[in-house]
Amino acid sequence: MDRKMNVYIWDMDETLILLKSLLDGTYAGAFNGLKNVQNGVDIGKMWETHILKVCDAYFFYEQVENFNQPYLDFLSHYDDGIDLSGYNFSQDGFSPTFDDLSKRKLAYRHRAIAERYRKGLYNLLNQNVMKLLDNLYDLTDTYTEKWLSSAASFLEECAGQHVNVLVTSGPLVPSLVKCLLYRLDKMIDCDKVYSSLEVGKLQCFSWIKDHFNGPDVQFCVVGDGWEECEAAETMKWPFVKIDLPPNSTHRFPGLTSGDLHRYISIVYEKLDQEDKEEAVSHLQAYEN
Repeated sequence: MDRKMNVYIWDMDETLILLKSLLDGTYAGAFNGLKNVQNGVDIGKMWETHILKVCDAYFFYEQVENFNQPYLDFLSHYDDGIDLSGYNFSQDGFSPTFDDLSKRKLAYRHRAIAERYRKGLYNLLNQNVMKLLDNLYDLTDTYTEKWLSSAASFLEECAGQHVNVLVTSGPLVPSLVKCLLYRLDKMIDCDKVYSSLEVGKLQCFSWIKDHFNGPDVQFCVVGDGWEECEAAETMKWPFVKIDLPPNSTHRFPGLTSGDLHRYISIVYEKLDQEDKEEAVSHLQAYEN
């Protein structure tokens, strides 16, 4: 029985979800005229509208937009743990100076964001809005030939014995909201969502390694961009590149857990062999 724990590090846009490629027509273009480009653009614009509305209405985005942090607990040492149930976030004097007091107030907001994330959208939005979002999800899933639902199912499969972590180049709060709207929140907890916007993906990967590292832990990066590819290479982790074209196996639907396991096995077996060769080399040098 394999007792290894795999930490899967996912990119978001054009990996677990499709948005930019809908808006700019890249997704439809990969089908060589078989997809209506404007339909994809319209779907993308509807997602943008809902994402911004939820960000501003429930996740303080207008207040925190200029204070993006790499993860929700980044400022937790400023949080004194007060009860926020009656706290007035609109009149607490949150300041753009971003001194220690402002950092404490931002930490309060992050704690509230985490609580709302974990409770889910059904505790925030009314039935009519939820119905609109459900319809939009189904419309998008049909247009993308089940990309969204396949990715979510894949994440659910990975979440059993293993761990899903999200590292996105987008701002933290909209990325958390996307997780909620695209039904990924049950498979990715809010404390495992990282924004690399200011710090870069390599720094995020280093934090993740420090958090999860152990003798029975293996890491695997899945994404579509050069930055996560280069960062994975630096960390000596396997990287699986997601592609849009319908004939690609590294897309949704198409990608399987077996694909990831093969990449992990190849890279980690190679690393183990290199470690053994290095140990033999050191021993021989010592004996001589």
